[in-house]
Amino acid sequence: MSTYVYGILRATADFRLPDEAAGVGDPPAALRTLVEGDLAAVVCDAPERVRPKRRDLLAHQAVLTAAGAGGPVLPMRFGSLAEDDDAVRAVLRDRAAHWSERLSAVEGRAEYNVKAVHDTDAVVRQVLAEEPEIRALHEAGRAAGADSHEARLRLGEAVAHAVQEREVRDAALVRQTLERAAEAVRPGPESGGWLANVSFLVAADAADRFLAAADELARDHPWLRMTVNGPLAPYSFVEPGAEQDRAPAAAAAG
Repeated sequence: MSTYVYGILRATADFRLPDEAAGVGDPPAALRTLVEGDLAAVVCDAPERVRPKRRDLLAHQAVLTAAGAGGPVLPMRFGSLAEDDDAVRAVLRDRAAHWSERLSAVEGRAEYNVKAVHDTDAVVRQVLAEEPEIRALHEAGRAAGADSHEARLRLGEAVAHAVQEREVRDAALVRQTLERAAEAVRPGPESGGWLANVSFLVAADAADRFLAAADELARDHPWLRMTVNGPLAPYSFVEPGAEQDRAPAAAAAG
């Protein structure tokens, strides 16, 4: 039977999951801990079918929260499967140095994911106010009347180009502003609709500063619509990133 893996942590003599902790599946699978050297993995027998249903997603997160109550945990993505328990132990053994380094890297830290989009109407108003050439096209189009297709086309192309430039600029602004309070940064998956989707690894004693910086950024740039999710288990930081993905403070410290 396949083994479902929740996360990896340090093996300690006093570690114990709460009795009420329940795994994924229906009925919920019994949890167990596999120990290999200084490392451990929280696992269960894999259900016949693993689907991202709300109950199972919440169960997966709840197990990680319980496992991380006493120290750092490296979360595995929902649905992570190994061939069997021996395969899990082999991974713990063969990559022991890697997992130990990653546990040290995330200890006392949490992930915050920030997504940002433009308020379209506000950005267009900003473009018309700040770009004289585009404002002139807008006024010329109004003077030409509603039937001037060519004028509307030129104006639309100019506005679209200006908005795209602001998306690039504001995406950089979000990252550069918030990474000052973070120790590492990872770009999130590219998806339509977001001008920025970035995850930050933030130390517990810097969390208030990070959140205050996010609030100030949104307040000073009202055309930005920002969503901050966290604190989260550090999913984006299970594997080390490229040097250029690290926040300046973390790079300097390294």
